Amino acid sequence: MNPEELLEALDPEQREVAQHLHGPLAVLAGAGTGKTRAITYRIAYGVKTGAYQPTNVLAVTFTNKAAGEMRSRLLDLGAGNVQTRTFHSAALSQLRYFWPQVIGGVVPEIREHKAPLVAMAAERLGFPTDRVSVRDFASELEWSKVSLIAPEDYALRALEARREIPGDLTGQDMAALISAYEVVKAERGVIDFEDTILILIGLMSSREDVAAQIRRQYKHFVVDEYQDVSPMQHRLLQLWLGDRRDICVVGDVSQTIYSFTGAKADYLANFSKEFPKARTVTLNRDYRSTAQIVDLANEVIGENHTEGAVFLRAMGGTGRLVEYREYADDEAEANEIAGRIISLHQQGVDYSDMAILYRTNSQSERFEAALSAAGVPATVRGTTRFFQRREVLEAMVVLRSIARGEASGGHSGMELPELVKGALNQMGWRKEPPAAHGAARERWDSLESLRLLGEDMWEKRQATIAQFVEELEERKAASNEPTQEAVTLSSLHASKGLEWKVVFLAGMSEGLMPISHAQGDEGVAEERRLLYVGITRAKEELMISYALGNGNRANRKVSRFLVPFWPKPESKSSASRKRVAKAKADFANAAPEDRALFEELREWRATAATEAQRPPYVIFHDTTLRDIAIIKPRTLTELGAVKGIGSTKLMRYGEEVLAVIAAFMKW
Repeated sequence: MNPEELLEALDPEQREVAQHLHGPLAVLAGAGTGKTRAITYRIAYGVKTGAYQPTNVLAVTFTNKAAGEMRSRLLDLGAGNVQTRTFHSAALSQLRYFWPQVIGGVVPEIREHKAPLVAMAAERLGFPTDRVSVRDFASELEWSKVSLIAPEDYALRALEARREIPGDLTGQDMAALISAYEVVKAERGVIDFEDTILILIGLMSSREDVAAQIRRQYKHFVVDEYQDVSPMQHRLLQLWLGDRRDICVVGDVSQTIYSFTGAKADYLANFSKEFPKARTVTLNRDYRSTAQIVDLANEVIGENHTEGAVFLRAMGGTGRLVEYREYADDEAEANEIAGRIISLHQQGVDYSDMAILYRTNSQSERFEAALSAAGVPATVRGTTRFFQRREVLEAMVVLRSIARGEASGGHSGMELPELVKGALNQMGWRKEPPAAHGAARERWDSLESLRLLGEDMWEKRQATIAQFVEELEERKAASNEPTQEAVTLSSLHASKGLEWKVVFLAGMSEGLMPISHAQGDEGVAEERRLLYVGITRAKEELMISYALGNGNRANRKVSRFLVPFWPKPESKSSASRKRVAKAKADFANAAPEDRALFEELREWRATAATEAQRPPYVIFHDTTLRDIAIIKPRTLTELGAVKGIGSTKLMRYGEEVLAVIAAFMKW
């Protein structure tokens, strides 16, 4: 694409972003408004017009996955030499370059996990060393470091920030633990991730030659998710810039959900105060979600509309109404959601286009169990390491071998998709997935993900096998996993930046949303923003649910944030009369054969209820039996698509129901 074609692919506000190549620019970008598109096209436009040298641009974001996706987009746009990194990755790269010159030797070992070192420090001081306490101590320690708080200032600053100090420690106790942790690190000659930025800040502040060399290299900066910047990251950005002003920041204050880790949306909201000549562009055209989903998102966040927030305008037209569901218990919620997923998949929705989102990681277990029992492939975000799977590692070995063969003159004349397919065929991949679930299906899903990635790279830029292997290596290093054909299970925090056609927001009860330990008005406001993030992940369908209880207790209430939108219950007698009248009216139009089969199914249900010592309606409602009689499913998959049949009931009664139908129909 030439520069003019790049601009033609953007809406008016995105085009304004792309054309503002010099000077400070703040892009207030609501969810689904194409912010990544705007900034990647801006960089590509700057490169293609000659305003930027690619190697002089540094694009910074917060996760390896986001950096990898930005890098892929820039490659597709012909701006592949631009540096796209996380703050920590960029700082570490610069630190490794300057350490031998300024300090001598090599950068010390970076400890990925703080827990063992924190436990040693806690033990020295006689503080608790159980797993939960150590985890909480490590989180508080990270907050103090990213907030640029020295140990001696911790007690006062924690009091001002109304921090809840873990482990029943006082502010002075926590300050002592922070100091002891630094001593333990020094004794072992190691550093942590925060140190990579803090040490670079120290180098650039004390050595003007180091700062000058970095500034000569990077002259134009783009920072994504600017609402999540911490004081530590903000200070590094200031040092990178020096007295220059070529910086573009992008973010949404309504998606500030990491304040507890030190993120400060104030840097985005007050950008024009820090850079008085800054230009501000607002992106509010939501291209992701239907009008119904956008309306709900605006209503939910409307109670907490802070400075710099964006009111979304739906561009995708109308869609299905948002659904609200109340379940008797957690098991019923999980099973019914699993049943809905099976039904949607039968209607043509890919598993990878569906997600179940929840507030705490501990909630995932019951959904994992329900999906597993229903034979639905699922991946839990934040736990699966795609590039550590055996089949993926083996595939990469085969692909490297093919790439070497192509490079050494043995050119086959085959296009990338065929080369990738050939490599996967060697490993047992076939066009159709295995009928069985479990390990065989997981292996197939992994290989299929590689195949789809190869097709995508060919369609976008006619990539070679060598470029495909290079892409896989980069993705492996950045933990940037390709899309897998599986339902995603994710906490609301981990879902940020992602999207799916269908989203189930589960467990939305008071005490979980907002979480019971949310501190003060700001803590509750952040929980509201977290719900907003969850709502805006959905593109076409959104289903919100909660369970009244767990076990024999039914004392939960729906989240206070959702009360204004939750359907008002009818009186039991009125609702019952309406349901009966509707069911009779619908079934009156059914064929005689359907009514006869319905009676057969009712007889079977009476027997099953007697054997289970449960009321008949607990087995199946009449409405469900009527639907079965009309549809006459032949397989478990078809039966599972009937409304009201969750995975548990399908497994328990499915074969018996099919047998009744087969006998009646004489199949």
